[in-house]
Parts: sequence; C-alpha cells; structure tokens
Amino acid sequence: MKFSITGRTISLTEGLKNMVEKKLGKLDKFFQADTPCNVTLSTQKDLQKIEVTIPVKGSVIRAEESTEDMYQSIDLVVDVLERQIRKYKDKLVARHQSSSFTPEFLEEQESFDEEEIKIVRTKQIDLKPMTPEEACLQMELLGHNFFVFLNGDTGKVNVVYKRKAKSYGLIEPEE
Repeated sequence: MKFSITGRTISLTEGLKNMVEKKLGKLDKFFQADTPCNVTLSTQKDLQKIEVTIPVKGSVIRAEESTEDMYQSIDLVVDVLERQIRKYKDKLVARHQSSSFTPEFLEEQESFDEEEIKIVRTKQIDLKPMTPEEACLQMELLGHNFFVFLNGDTGKVNVVYKRKAKSYGLIEPEE
C-alpha cells in the first residue's frame, strides 16, 4: 500500500509515522502494492484520533478511532479495518468481482458470518424544499440522527446527520 500520512493539530514525528506504517502494513497482505491508504492523525481535547481511508474499486473502506493514547487508537483502527476488509471480501467473492485486493486474499476459503440484513420498516416521506440549516432544525425537532430533504438551493435530495462532536454533516449527490 502507498501511505499518505498527515497530521492535524499534531506534530508528526518519525516514530509516529513509522508506527502507523508498521501497524497498517499488516494490511498489505490484503491489497495490491499500488493501493492508496490515506491516514490522518489529530487531537481533540484529550483524545488522540486516527482516520484511515482506503479507496478500493467502486467503494471506500474507512475507519476512525479515538482514545487517550495515539498508539492505542492505531491498534484499534487496524482491528476495525481488518474486520471491514474481510466482510467486503465476502461480498466481492459472492458477486464474483475483482478489486484492489490480492488474488491470494480473495481465494482464501475463510469466511466470516455476516449478520443478515433485515429491513423491518419502510417509511415514505414528503420531500419539502429547504436549506440544510432548516433541515438540521427539523431533524432536532423530530429527535432523529439524520434527515432527508430536498435542497431548495440545488433542487437535489440531501441528507443532514448528527456527528459526534455536536456538529452536523451534509451528504449531497455528486454532480
């Protein structure tokens, strides 16, 4: 994998970079050599946060972890990524698709039990044009974690959602 390591609100030492490459290097066996791996390290109050994004053909594998110790965060994010990669592999094998993964990994017979996806409720909504700020207010009034709405500025369906740090996110379709 090709690592791209950046630091936000943290100074990147060689030791920290080496540790990230060593720990995430364990995932090399799953990917082809030219697969990019974007890593962002940051601090927020007392928490040390690592975000890892690995773009693979048609999808993205992403994980983030925050603890009081950066080295512990790195260990945890590797575990999460490994679980996600193995789940993703099972889906690829079932669909007979190729990807950024090594042929050896895809041919492994090891399989992981994946929870069956059950849709237990279907809800229809009336999309009303509004601004993202109005959608956030509506989401708060309903007590939900996300809200689907028609963006009055763009005329496209958008989603606002709550983030961890009492902030909001906006999901928009690509042009």
